[in-house]
Amino acid sequence: MVVVTGQGKASATPDDAMSSSDAEDDFQEPATPTATQAGQALPLLPQQFPEVVPLNVGGMFFTTRLSTLRRYEDTMLAAMFSGRHYIPTDAEGRYFIDRDGTYFGDILNFLRSGDLPPRERVRSVYKEAQYYSIGPLLDNLEDIQPLKGEKVRQAFLGLMPYYKDHLERIVEIAKLRAMQRKARFAKLKVCVFKEEMPITPYECPHFNSLRFERSESEAKLFEHHCEVDVSFGPWEAVADVYDLLHCIVSDLSARGITVEHQCIGVCDKHLINHYYCKRPIYEFKITWW
Repeated sequence: MVVVTGQGKASATPDDAMSSSDAEDDFQEPATPTATQAGQALPLLPQQFPEVVPLNVGGMFFTTRLSTLRRYEDTMLAAMFSGRHYIPTDAEGRYFIDRDGTYFGDILNFLRSGDLPPRERVRSVYKEAQYYSIGPLLDNLEDIQPLKGEKVRQAFLGLMPYYKDHLERIVEIAKLRAMQRKARFAKLKVCVFKEEMPITPYECPHFNSLRFERSESEAKLFEHHCEVDVSFGPWEAVADVYDLLHCIVSDLSARGITVEHQCIGVCDKHLINHYYCKRPIYEFKITWW
């Protein structure tokens, strides 16, 4: 007795069988449950928090009210403890935040009663307030020292073309020279000048007066580059050369770079007729170890 259907199956080629297997693989259910399946197995309900919340912030323990964490709606903490997100807990049941907790107490004190940290912790707490997106705390910290002074300083530095690039150039040149000479330190020349035009002994300009006293064609006669490694200037502000030098040294020191500087003279390059460049030249000494 011949069964036609059986012969049809038996006559299938290996390639056909492979194609059938591949087709089956294409329609296999994913290993990860779908949202519907997950919902059937484990309902995705909002996370419930107690009124008094125990916290573990990077290994430091805190306890506060839920309403304190939700004090300001547009903050990360309010979002984390809104119930919309899952917060893991440690072995003791404390809600865990994977962040250094050194200044978290200052964050809580502001949320509780608006208290601000002492001056020596303002910068560090400001960084934490940025992380947790606490706008009211950021605004308060920006209005006290040292951040208020930093805002004024940055406004001045904003007038300085390529200030950050010049700082990087100082570091790179000093590093290269120290490595080439196998030395502890390196020296380089830096020009810092406020006026756009060179100052000579034959003129006593007022603030930026040189710019307006000369025509464009005359100004080109005075254009030149001092023979230095890096040059800062000009700028329009009351702050003078010494203020900018303080900024340069402070910003390098903040990066852990030991720097000394001293004025070693002026450019003294002859320009035209009796005019000479009198931009001050400073020697910077960068010590690496």
